[in-house]
Amino acid sequence: MLQSISIQNYALIDALDITFYKGFSVITGETGAGKSIILGAIGLLLGQRADVKAIKKGASKCVIEAHFNISAYQMSSFFEENELEYDPNECILRRELQATGKSRAFINDSPASLTMMKDLGEQLIDVHSQHQNLLVNKENFQLNVLDSLANDEKELINYKAAYHEYRKVAEELSRLIEQEVQSKTDEDYIRFQLEQFDEAKLMEAEDEELEKEEEVLSHAEDIKEGLYSAEQLLLGDEVGILSSIKSISTTLHTLKEGYGKASDLSDRIDSLAIDLKEVARDLVNEQEAVEVNPSRLEFVNERLNLIYSLEKKHHVSSLEELIQVQQDYRARLQTIDSFDEQIEALQKQKEELQSKAKKAMLLLTNKRMEAAKKVEQEMRHRLIPLGMPNVFFQVQITPKTVFDATGGDSVNFLFSANKNTTLLNISAVASGGEIARVMLSIKAMIAGATQLPTIIFDEIDTGVSGEIADKMAGIMQEMGECMQVISITHLPQIAAKGKIHYKVYKQDNETSTSSNIRLLKEEERIEEIAHMLSGATLTEAAMNNAKELLKQHGKK
Repeated sequence: MLQSISIQNYALIDALDITFYKGFSVITGETGAGKSIILGAIGLLLGQRADVKAIKKGASKCVIEAHFNISAYQMSSFFEENELEYDPNECILRRELQATGKSRAFINDSPASLTMMKDLGEQLIDVHSQHQNLLVNKENFQLNVLDSLANDEKELINYKAAYHEYRKVAEELSRLIEQEVQSKTDEDYIRFQLEQFDEAKLMEAEDEELEKEEEVLSHAEDIKEGLYSAEQLLLGDEVGILSSIKSISTTLHTLKEGYGKASDLSDRIDSLAIDLKEVARDLVNEQEAVEVNPSRLEFVNERLNLIYSLEKKHHVSSLEELIQVQQDYRARLQTIDSFDEQIEALQKQKEELQSKAKKAMLLLTNKRMEAAKKVEQEMRHRLIPLGMPNVFFQVQITPKTVFDATGGDSVNFLFSANKNTTLLNISAVASGGEIARVMLSIKAMIAGATQLPTIIFDEIDTGVSGEIADKMAGIMQEMGECMQVISITHLPQIAAKGKIHYKVYKQDNETSTSSNIRLLKEEERIEEIAHMLSGATLTEAAMNNAKELLKQHGKK
């Protein structure tokens, strides 16, 4: 339940701290006193959009903070999933809005997204404002009401799981069919590209080898001439290096007997001669290997030009990437060739899952049909005492053309407040006051069947008065026995039934006006209800009536 709210620098509020209690509480105050401002601050805690204009003039930021006891809600999984600290006895929601426009949200002092705060807030507070009466006309709202009362959680979970499986396969099938259509369009193009690749007969690292060969072929004559010159320098009869080395070797051999060091020098020269002879042979072989071959050079250049042109065409910068493009085309063609088989398999799987989902949907529909009869009876039971003795209320369930995530049922609330009138959609026949009574009855009915959070009624009594207002107050009082109910009201009949009574009021000083709220004491409460009965002028009759109202409800 909501334990307290602290508001700082929001609209007309300087600083405000409110403590809330169990049961049924009421908030009263003159029009414009600031009740809607408090609701606006609560709305920020529920993830509503922030507006810097809401910051009190002259302040740098506003802060709204609420404390809840959530021990009855079994919400530990929410905190675990969102990696938030969990304390069932004190859950803190805080929203800060800077004058710069920056907004921050916190849950238990940990930064949180607005989506996360909204998800949590909606589980803690249900704010029923006047515009929410319009929800009764919305099919989704009507369906949710029915599900809340149908005890169909198991069937709904099973159906949603089956529907999710079905939709996943159906979407995959649609995607594959779309791919097939597109790929069939591209098939001729892909085959043409592959034909070019197959004709090119690309090989890995081929370009590197060709580039090396092209370099040699382009300079073959210069290379052969250079190799020949080197050979002559080694083997020439007159100036050849090997001829000179041979003379050196002979000279050193003659010195061996008288000069021992000449032996080592001679051996080294002989070794050098052997190496140079091998080099000379290699030079001869290389001359023979290097071929002046214009036709081969032409072929190599054409081959390289083909590779370069393909790289440019396919927007890649290497032969490796080009080969990958070829492989990708081949894979796409294989996929196209296998589409029929894949589509057939998915179509069969889709039909099986659709059948499974429809079976689960039928069980859900049956549960809703059973609940619809009970809802009709209970709504009539609740609305008759609220001034509708001839009311007819029907929950119409019709099959949807296409089943969706909520099932295959279209739900509409049909309503008639008078005898011998046709049942029509509630929005077409119900007045504002009638819709308010219908919504209150729905909320009370849900409260009795499910674990509703704290509920705040914002002038749900609009359009009613007298005995009907008293009956509506009784319903809220009854709801307050099993949950926390707060009603913002202008009606004394409702105000008198509250266990706790708050008053919102404006206070002026020399420079500004501010909104405040306080918990009324016994005598203050009598005066407040008397004002609600008689207006600004407080009469003795009004005071007596106020005392009588409170006495009737056990408050005096």
